[in-house]
Amino acid sequence: MSQPATRESRLERLCADSGMRMTGQRRIIAAVLSEAHDHPDVEEVYRRASARDSRISLSTVYRTVRLLEEAGIVERHDFGDGRARYEPARHDHHDHLINVKTGEVIEFKNEEIERLQERVAKELGFSLIGHRLELFGKPLKNGK
Repeated sequence: MSQPATRESRLERLCADSGMRMTGQRRIIAAVLSEAHDHPDVEEVYRRASARDSRISLSTVYRTVRLLEEAGIVERHDFGDGRARYEPARHDHHDHLINVKTGEVIEFKNEEIERLQERVAKELGFSLIGHRLELFGKPLKNGK
């Protein structure tokens, strides 16, 4: 069953601004990615999108996510679990800590790490223009 979008998502606006043709199915996929807080893979995006519109196919989700990635609207991550995972491209930088027991991805910012990376690049004769930091760990306690 098709559900109308109630308001335009941030990703939908970025798609329109980039000149991408926005079909109803692309709008739903963009909304799903815009609302996600868990870095879903394509199959999870498909599950969420097809719950809103059962006519959306897995191949449509794959094509749309690839278009969004090529346009710089979403970022692709490999968190070591064999699945490409996605999040909206953001201007505010953050890093990731991946819980290897649960697959949970925790976003964080740490100014000390940022300064250290700048210093290392400078010591090696470079001006740092970007980076990705992904830490993999397991909980210290028997929790999660």
